[in-house]
Amino acid sequence: MRPANLIILFSDEHNPKVMGAAGHPFISTPHLDGLAARGVRYTQASTPCPICVPARAALAVGRYNHEIGYWDNADAYEGSIPSWHHVLRERGHEVVSFGKLHFRGHPGDDHGFSKEVLPMHIVDGKGDLLALNRGPDAPPRGGAKKMIGMAGPGESDYTRYDRDVAAAAQVWLYEEAAKHKDKPWVLFVSLVTPHFPLTAPSEYFYRYARMQLPMPKLYARNERPHHPILDDYARTMPYDAHMKGEADVRRALAGYFGLTSFMDEQVGKVLSALKETGLADSTRILYTADHGDNNGARGLWGKSTMYEESVGVPMILAGPDVPAGKTVSTPTNLVDVFATVLDAVDSPQVPSSGQSLFGMWDKPDAERTVFAEYHASGSREAFFMVQDRRYKYIRPTTYPVQLYDRHKDPEELRDVAGDPDYADVIASMEKRLRERLDPAEVDARAKKRQAEQLAAHGGWEVVLKRGDLPYSPPPGVAASWS
Repeated sequence: MRPANLIILFSDEHNPKVMGAAGHPFISTPHLDGLAARGVRYTQASTPCPICVPARAALAVGRYNHEIGYWDNADAYEGSIPSWHHVLRERGHEVVSFGKLHFRGHPGDDHGFSKEVLPMHIVDGKGDLLALNRGPDAPPRGGAKKMIGMAGPGESDYTRYDRDVAAAAQVWLYEEAAKHKDKPWVLFVSLVTPHFPLTAPSEYFYRYARMQLPMPKLYARNERPHHPILDDYARTMPYDAHMKGEADVRRALAGYFGLTSFMDEQVGKVLSALKETGLADSTRILYTADHGDNNGARGLWGKSTMYEESVGVPMILAGPDVPAGKTVSTPTNLVDVFATVLDAVDSPQVPSSGQSLFGMWDKPDAERTVFAEYHASGSREAFFMVQDRRYKYIRPTTYPVQLYDRHKDPEELRDVAGDPDYADVIASMEKRLRERLDPAEVDARAKKRQAEQLAAHGGWEVVLKRGDLPYSPPPGVAASWS
């Protein structure tokens, strides 16, 4: 495989089902669809953790969170474990980030990039300190009311930021790319949409607001599943409590869909610049996201669950030596990006927990097991996911397990953990998890670190007084606490 440049196009909170190439009935994502048509789409891709900061730490170092100890949105990557950015920079490659990183961002932190352009890091280098309290006294998050309160047409700090991020990446392609010919370069172009606030530019919002949007699956209260994991999350992150009826739900959906199409437009601008500079034939593209969004399914909004809408991510690879129009159902994970980046620029591999996406298309339906875990806001105990091509096993520390047969039930509507016909599957999935970790030990380790962090920041009363922040502001924008 020829060495080539690489652009990683990264979005935030993109539900993998909300893309034309994934079969969505009405979403407009022409640029992502075109990328999929000329490349490979990985249909069972997932995040190692369905919340921003831990997912991005795992992406950087190519290891699962229980291996590296970044647990929540208050404990961000600071560069102490070598990332693929460090490896490539040390080997002489130009490695530049544009946009959201959600690392710690303290003065002197070295995240491994040659340059960070418009970087967004966690707020004040501290992040979401409220996430450190996962006990029964953790109050409902006040920022949840802004989910629907800000849904509608217009511009937000996030849409303005994404325009700037896409523009900066275009400028680099036009003015800087030609200066780096000795070795392939890598760009990490990280957009914040379609993450809330659900304020979408008018032309995109009304494209969907004027439709009679279908209500999310299992949204009616008598249809919603109940499980201690879901009940804990709904109590702490009560997004749906602020929806006053179907009109609010549809307004939130129109905002999300509008932001997805807006994000696709920014992707298109970067791809257009790549073509116009004559670099398309020597540059590969990897598109993915940090996690998905529940989008109202089962009455849930935001991320933080192991349902496909939340733990799944879109993943597309295209460019030189990548076959066109193929799909791969072998399970993949963001921890695979580390090995993939090294392969893309033909750099020797170093150990990681993932494997390269290159060549998976030769056996597109191979058996493989991937994992995810959650230790952040809305969870009183850790829970884990074990997934292969057919089954998804959700294993809390002490709560009842869940199992979904995704061949028979691709929308994950029926938990079959109580069906005796699946007892052997549960035993097999539990064995695979236990070969990797001890759930109780990992849960205790995460909570110990969170207790230490809480004490270091002055204790719960100090943290509570600091306030809630519904989303991280982009650079140059003051935090808006509630």
